[in-house]
Amino acid sequence: MKTLLQINASLFSSHGQSSTLNTDFARAWLAAHPGGKVVVRDFSVSPMPHLTAERFQSFLAKPEDRNAVQREIIEFSDALIAEIRAADEIVIGVPMYNFGIPSMLQSYFDHIARAGVTFRYTETGPVGLLTGKKAYVFTTRGGVHAGTSRDAQISQVRHFLGLLGITEVEVVYAEGLSMGDIVKAPSLAAARSRAAVLLDSAANDQETLVPSTPLAQAA
Repeated sequence: MKTLLQINASLFSSHGQSSTLNTDFARAWLAAHPGGKVVVRDFSVSPMPHLTAERFQSFLAKPEDRNAVQREIIEFSDALIAEIRAADEIVIGVPMYNFGIPSMLQSYFDHIARAGVTFRYTETGPVGLLTGKKAYVFTTRGGVHAGTSRDAQISQVRHFLGLLGITEVEVVYAEGLSMGDIVKAPSLAAARSRAAVLLDSAANDQETLVPSTPLAQAA
């Protein structure tokens, strides 16, 4: 059974434009994966604590040296990591706030980036340990920023996922959402159309990988 992890980072929870695109994608993903499962993590419903010195020291401390508070912090981080590790695919809604990613999404990244757990250091640099996954990113913006110096958001998300070993990342833009319906409506329609193309492409790729033998079909 395949699992999709849906991450909603909008301040407006399920009502945010990025969350709406996320949910539409998840429904289509379920239709394409009968028997699949979607796990939703919504930061407006379950707020993500920001990284503090105490939390960071908990990650660094040896297990036998951690106090009760540090063990609780590690348990929280471990649960987040187990959730993304169990996912085959991930869809992340990333609204642009003041040219950056939402602070709770950054906090989520801070809690799942743990050396020796989700990546390891080597002589040639870090190597991700959460390989074999695919991510989809829906980014929503009030203005138009793609391809300009103002769009540092997506490179940050790509670099972070790459740190974890998730290098197959598809990005869908919905821009100009504050520029009136004449821009907003076609932008959202184009984003949904692009998402449908990506899902169809992924389904076709999987079909070509499965041998058409009775044994494979039964499995």
